[in-house]
Amino acid sequence: MFRNTREGLALALPAAIFSTLLFLVPVGILLSEAFRSGGSWSLQGYIDFFSTPLNRTVFLRTLKLGVLVAGTAAVIGYAAAFCIVNLGPKSRGKVFGMVVLPLMISPVARTYAWIVILGRTGIVNEAITGLGLSDTPLRLLFTETAVFLGLLQLFLPLMIISLVSAMENIPRDVIPAARVLGASWIAVFFKVILPLTKEGLVIGGTLVFTGALTAYITPAILGGSKVLMLETLLYQRVNVSNDFVSASVIAMILIVMSFSANLLLKRIATARS
Repeated sequence: MFRNTREGLALALPAAIFSTLLFLVPVGILLSEAFRSGGSWSLQGYIDFFSTPLNRTVFLRTLKLGVLVAGTAAVIGYAAAFCIVNLGPKSRGKVFGMVVLPLMISPVARTYAWIVILGRTGIVNEAITGLGLSDTPLRLLFTETAVFLGLLQLFLPLMIISLVSAMENIPRDVIPAARVLGASWIAVFFKVILPLTKEGLVIGGTLVFTGALTAYITPAILGGSKVLMLETLLYQRVNVSNDFVSASVIAMILIVMSFSANLLLKRIATARS
């Protein structure tokens, strides 16, 4: 048994070292660039970044949209996951397949669908002008609402999948027992469902929030230059301004925001339990 364990470790060790280096080396280079200014270690890059009104606006917008997308995905995800786990085996497989299907489609194609829906000649504007609600098409693209809808549609399946996996582990007699004892559906959710699915919520919330922060295609197409987010600003700093120091600062801010969201969700889940 010991020999097999040592053989397994010997086989897994090179892969573990490679994976660690593949992650740590780029992060180490990023750290060295993000905290260097004028050839010495300094926080000047972060001071310069947050001293610019445009950068502060982009940072707050990115944080706001990330929180809104993750929160909305959690609300919709719980309702969808509860319905899925209470379906029959055949229906559950079909509905769950429909949830997973968008993940198999290119984000570019999924984002383009919102252009068809929200464009000046899109479905929504045709309906508005056709009903006489407006004489001219409304500007729905290149707004925060368009970016929000695109990000929500892009990452909602990740939240639903995480919550379905968590809800499937809830004993089937727990919720009926709570209802028989007189608990309302609101009490059942906050006292039974939420504590028993906190791990799924942490995983789903982290994936959705981090995805909303770091997605580039959807904000670039639906928001354009009118609704800049950190990831589109990062692209501009690298490919337009060739400002790699500022780009490293933005990348580090995104990493810190992602890790902070995960730690905060874990802390909230632990506090509730």
